[in-house]
Amino acid sequence: MIEDDHPVSLLEVRGLTKSFGSARALKGVDLDVRAGEVHCVLGQNGAGKSTLIKTLSGAHQPDEGEIRWNGEQVTIENPVAALELGIATMYQELDVVDGLSIAENIYLGHELARGGVLSRREAAKRTRELMKRLGHPDLSPGREVGSLSPANQQIVSMARALSHDIKLMIMDEPSAVLDSEEVGNLFRVVEELTSQGIAVIYISHRLEEIERIGDRITVLKDGASQASNLPVEGTPTRELISLMTGTDIEHAFPERGEVSADAPVVLEVTDLALGKHFQDVSLSVRAGEIVGLAGLVGSGRSEILETVYGHRKATNGTVTVDGKRLRPGHVTDAVDAGVGLSPEERKSQGLLLEEPIYRNATLATFTRFAKGPLLDEAAERKATEEQMKALELRPAEPNRITRTLSGGNQQKIMLARWLIHGTRVLLLDEPTRGVDVGARMEIYRLIRNLADAGTAILIVSSEIEEVLGLADRIHVIADGRFLAERPATEIDEHGVLDLVMKGSAA
Repeated sequence: MIEDDHPVSLLEVRGLTKSFGSARALKGVDLDVRAGEVHCVLGQNGAGKSTLIKTLSGAHQPDEGEIRWNGEQVTIENPVAALELGIATMYQELDVVDGLSIAENIYLGHELARGGVLSRREAAKRTRELMKRLGHPDLSPGREVGSLSPANQQIVSMARALSHDIKLMIMDEPSAVLDSEEVGNLFRVVEELTSQGIAVIYISHRLEEIERIGDRITVLKDGASQASNLPVEGTPTRELISLMTGTDIEHAFPERGEVSADAPVVLEVTDLALGKHFQDVSLSVRAGEIVGLAGLVGSGRSEILETVYGHRKATNGTVTVDGKRLRPGHVTDAVDAGVGLSPEERKSQGLLLEEPIYRNATLATFTRFAKGPLLDEAAERKATEEQMKALELRPAEPNRITRTLSGGNQQKIMLARWLIHGTRVLLLDEPTRGVDVGARMEIYRLIRNLADAGTAILIVSSEIEEVLGLADRIHVIADGRFLAERPATEIDEHGVLDLVMKGSAA
């Protein structure tokens, strides 16, 4: 990271506009990137981030505005011209070529040759050096890229960019397919690049990443710069959210509906226990009610949801839905009774990332679409399209591969799955994890709409403010035990934490 008074301006963008037909994707973007800094670009889906990236990388030409490189105005006619300047781009959609080796992918288009003859040995040598630099010395230059995980394919994409003499690296949602250890390695590489004077434009919806790695921030909204060159240190998260959404965080949560005291109890949990994870859990959720579990990570919240769903077999207690007792440890019982679960780790536990949207959306309802031994894919797509429209899932392409969607749209697929199924009880575990703030508010609205339509919802979130903002009623939990039950309007975050720290019922 650079110091705030760093004098070098590597890239300057002024008044950039771009239209596609009658649609204006960029309406005046200003951006100033210094050598050796991590400049973060924030914005909701549709804010213009992707169009800006493609304009800087030469894939699009701007309609108006100017781009200056090292103080001189330039025209970036194509991606080759961008690379010649020293601008490399890592797109969110992986751009590796299956069927080719790692080394062949890295040097594709700028193959190494000696005396007019392709030098595979030199390519392999430099590839090993790049893999070592990126913290993956185990990736062999000759390995076929199609056999790699998405995370390792991204490493290859990064190595391809570093194989050029670059001065600016543009990274579009680079952590989207990485686990926590791999994200740490990514940050190490970014810090190495900036220490060498290379600038990084870092695009992410994860504000915690921005705080950890960024120097300055530019915020886009509706294709225009809302703020430029904000320092990461000292800029409140509340201000960033307001700039991105045009909404104060206090108004992020939809207005609560009225839960009738006569509304039927849909979910009843009595004296539920799961070994050392939690004990003596009793709760109820009425039709149209949102009940939240508030507590710290490791308190047993996720395990409670998984046990109610039948993914874990309870050691004691009962779960009933509409008065019908479910067999412990039987997911099929829960699903048949109308219980749906959106798990904490949706990518690994809830979604088939390499399958199309419609296949994920109908995963819990295959029998409805069966035509003899086959599935009626046309009917699957139609049902999915209806829910995509209702949930405002973008792009509305049921055949699109799930992995290519943003975190917010992936979460909407989980909701679509249970809407197609006709869920009576919806269990939501960290429903906005990995979701940008704009998509969060959409998901909050969808959750409230589901409750207003009569769905009973049990929600878990590590963000206490989120539980309090969404729920009608909450249970405070610590060390696997319920400490207190409160209407969400009668307790605040400090009150929850006070109960958790005391560890005793109030």
